[in-house]
Amino acid sequence: MADSDMFRLDGHHALVTGGNTGIGLGIARGLARAGAQVAILGRSADKNACALSELSDIQPTCRQFVFDLADAAAIPATYERISQEMGGIDILVNNAAITVRGRADTVAPEDLERLMAVNVTAPYVLSQCFARERIAAGAGGAIIMIASLMSEGARPTNSPYTVTKGAIRQMIKALAVDWAPFGIRVNGLGPGYIQTALTQPLWEDEAFSQWVVGRTPLGRWGTPEDFEGAAVFLASPASRFITGQILYVDGGWLATF
Repeated sequence: MADSDMFRLDGHHALVTGGNTGIGLGIARGLARAGAQVAILGRSADKNACALSELSDIQPTCRQFVFDLADAAAIPATYERISQEMGGIDILVNNAAITVRGRADTVAPEDLERLMAVNVTAPYVLSQCFARERIAAGAGGAIIMIASLMSEGARPTNSPYTVTKGAIRQMIKALAVDWAPFGIRVNGLGPGYIQTALTQPLWEDEAFSQWVVGRTPLGRWGTPEDFEGAAVFLASPASRFITGQILYVDGGWLATF
């Protein structure tokens, strides 16, 4: 394989959950630029359409699907439909996630249940669907999970999200070990503080934003574009001997005390 081909994804088919905005859209852009046919999955038809318009300029074969990942029982049928329409999926990016804030003793059980459904159960079930299909086909593939700084530590009023991202950290390892014999690699990307629409209240808070910049060795907030190359690396032959790992895209945050 030529060095220039190691990061190419021509002929590959990728599904990116939550791919209509933020980090998910950044990942979808990167995969499409590397040659993959990309499908994005999101709850909002309007956001999906907007994202698809952008992605189609890069790769005309991109697609979008509307679905709420909280409906775990409907995931297998939805996955099968998407896979059939795409001619198979060999790259799965479990990006979609939600959050709720509040001190741990104030979090309602129903809020925790929904976070677990979207952030933990959905990636697990989607990965099961992916693995069953790839194993039956006798072919490998790549799964990319989205971890978090909260997979490694905690901050006040963020316990539900932290619990789910801790689960993702262990899920990466467990699935990587189970499916390695079948050529299925499972890795994660770990965002630091990233400028997206969801984090806008944080980066528009001047004091907090300055704290993040000062605390981050590379001296800035991350952007969705910072995930394009990282996702391509984990999806491509360039990382063929890497599994069970988290690549932190955090500007060096976890390297400091």
